[in-house]
Amino acid sequence: MFLVVFRNHKRADIDADAYINDAVAMEALAEQQPGFLLFRSYTADDGEVLSMSEWEDEAYAMAWAHNAEHMIVQRRGRDEYYERYTLYACPSPRVHRFAMAEVQRA
Repeated sequence: MFLVVFRNHKRADIDADAYINDAVAMEALAEQQPGFLLFRSYTADDGEVLSMSEWEDEAYAMAWAHNAEHMIVQRRGRDEYYERYTLYACPSPRVHRFAMAEVQRA
């Protein structure tokens, strides 16, 4: 698995409708990409957004990063949407899992 975490704060003056349209379109496009596993996004009380995507491996994640449509929207994000962001790319995340259902069966 390859994990991508994207932390961002948006500009106060963004076109919210344009941002939402781009976000929805990019999520739909990502889901169609080979190697895509999962996307989630959460907004904190202070407005920071934490988004993560999971990919089968780094090659698939990099192919998504270089997708032509995605690159256009990435540029628009820097030019129009984001005040700041940090992207974390984790090639071998350490994973620990817990599932209550599995504990109850034991």
